[in-house]
Amino acid sequence: MPNEFHNQLITLLPRLRVQALALTRNRAAAEDLVQDAVANALAAQDSFTPGTNFAAWMHRILRNRFISTLRKQRDTTDIEDLPAGAFAVGATHEDRLVLKELGRAVNRLPVDQREALFMVVLQGMSYEDVASATGCAVGTAKSRVFRARRQLQAWLMGEDRAAARAPETRTAERRTTRIEEADALA
Repeated sequence: MPNEFHNQLITLLPRLRVQALALTRNRAAAEDLVQDAVANALAAQDSFTPGTNFAAWMHRILRNRFISTLRKQRDTTDIEDLPAGAFAVGATHEDRLVLKELGRAVNRLPVDQREALFMVVLQGMSYEDVASATGCAVGTAKSRVFRARRQLQAWLMGEDRAAARAPETRTAERRTTRIEEADALA
C-alpha cells in the first residue's frame, strides 16, 4: 500500500510543479512549495483514503501550503511601533464643523458630567479613579459619564429636544409640574 502511495506521488510530481509555478511565478519558490507539499503528504499519508482522487488530494495540499506560506510572509507591524502620524488624516471642512459642534455641545454639559466624561474618555481613567478624584461614589461617576454621553448624542443627532435643554430647566419644570399636580389635588 505505501508503495502505491509513493508511486502515485512520483507520477504526480510534474503536474504539482506546474501548479506550484502557476501559483508562485518563481521557479525556486515553486520547487520549495512542491517539496513542502510532498513532505506534508508523506506525513499525512495515513489520512488518504485509497480509491479516492489522489491528484485532487495532493493539489489541495499544495494549494493550502501555498496559502499558509503567504499568510506567514505578510508584513505585520505592531501598532505600538507605528508613528502617531500614520493614523492622522487631514480633516475635511465638514469634519471641522462637526468637531466645532461637538465642542459647543461638550461645553454645554454640566461641569460634573463634563469632568467625568473627560476623565474616562480622554484620560482613560477607570470609574473607580474618577470617583476617587471627584469625591463621589463609583455609581455616581458611571452615571455622570452615561448621562453626558446620552446628552451629547441627543444634541448632536438633533433628537430629543426636551433632553437638550439645560438640566436646571428640566429640574425647574419638574418642580413646576409637581406644584401644579399638588394644586389640582387640593
